[in-house]
Amino acid sequence: MAFDDLDKQVVAALVEDARASYAEVGVKVGLSASAVKRRVDRLRASGAITGFSARVDPSALGWTTEAYVELFCRGRTSPADIAATVSKYPEVTDACTITGEADALLHIRAADVRHFEQVVERIGAEPLVLRTRSVIVLSRLVSRTDAVPHPAH
Repeated sequence: MAFDDLDKQVVAALVEDARASYAEVGVKVGLSASAVKRRVDRLRASGAITGFSARVDPSALGWTTEAYVELFCRGRTSPADIAATVSKYPEVTDACTITGEADALLHIRAADVRHFEQVVERIGAEPLVLRTRSVIVLSRLVSRTDAVPHPAH
């Protein structure tokens, strides 16, 4: 499915505020509310928009310890198997396959170092995990979690 600039602008507006009404998005992109709804319905049907969710500040939950964990897996472990394993842990806020020696990189948020240690121990005990290597974040220098790609890209 081909996406035009208006589709990209609609998506960018929804990424910025998923709770925005179709009328509010329409004002931003120059379309009527019904035209925005038709585009959103088409984008959802095509799988370009997979859903809407709330972003929660982990520190608001008391999860102020942040770390990155390299995951080294046994044998040939598929990304799907890694995803299924690590998604069981709510402390894993992001996971991706990577280049290099490790099979995956996990971003973990925890209440404190002890909580983080318990999570890493549980993940390390999973059958597909050979070993882990962790680094704890001391301070965040740049954070662009709400960054929206420019509609032209």
